[in-house]
Amino acid sequence: MGLQLPPRLRKVTLLTVASAGLLLLGACSADDQAQIKRFALPEPATDRAQHVYDLWHGAWIAALIIGVLVWGLILYAAFAFRRRSDDEVPVQTRYNLPIEILYTIAPIIIVLVLFYFTVTVQNQVLAPAASENGKDVSGDHQIEVVGYQWSWSFNYLKDDALDGSTNVFTAGTTGDRPTLVLPVGESIDVTLVSPDVIHSFWVPAFLFKMDVVPGRHNSFTFTPTEKGTFDGRCAELCGTYHSRMLFDVKVVSPEDFATYLKSLEDQGNVGIARGGENVDTKVGLEPKSQADATTTEDAQ
Repeated sequence: MGLQLPPRLRKVTLLTVASAGLLLLGACSADDQAQIKRFALPEPATDRAQHVYDLWHGAWIAALIIGVLVWGLILYAAFAFRRRSDDEVPVQTRYNLPIEILYTIAPIIIVLVLFYFTVTVQNQVLAPAASENGKDVSGDHQIEVVGYQWSWSFNYLKDDALDGSTNVFTAGTTGDRPTLVLPVGESIDVTLVSPDVIHSFWVPAFLFKMDVVPGRHNSFTFTPTEKGTFDGRCAELCGTYHSRMLFDVKVVSPEDFATYLKSLEDQGNVGIARGGENVDTKVGLEPKSQADATTTEDAQ
């Protein structure tokens, strides 16, 4: 016969577990409680991040509901149909057609629902800054992000904060992480470029990640909504010093952004930087000599 706890001991055990859970929750700080409410997601810092935030919240809630249902059915079956004596053999059921139809159709419906909402959010996140007369409108600023082994460079292309025709850049190394400066409340068009291997541009606070693929220029648009400094990193294993491909994102006022671009120009960071000195040029990409010539022309 299976082990059965006395009714009083079962009640004491349940009360102890419930009390311990309440004590643990009560011991959480305000920040911890906020993290729990957000399911450990960071607070959205762009206009597009809210869509991803809502999608993940919905997915977590759906997963919790399904998990409670499945575990409830498992526990119910384990206790309701358990062997109650050594001489008893529970009823054996070879198949149950309605149940088999249910556990075939239900997962398909769940996957289709999740797929629908995922595609909808993807379209919202990757939509252009605006559309007029059926044509996509560019964002307020154009930035080219270059991921290379093993750091980043950020090219600010022909920004109105300068003269509308000058390109300026900033670049980092494995020992000196670069900073991507952005203006709050203004739309940004980002183009991702890699001269060597596949990297991945990821800013957790933006709830967004996109691969940086050699020979292909991926792009996206967003508007920063919160000032502050946020962590960024490469999320694709890209080589020996992948773990050092870190960068900062600093969101400032439009006035401070314009001042920053002028400071880059004053420092001589004029032109376009598309990789480090140890970058190997891949097939289909512009040869290094031509890239250097292009950069020189831009500087002139």
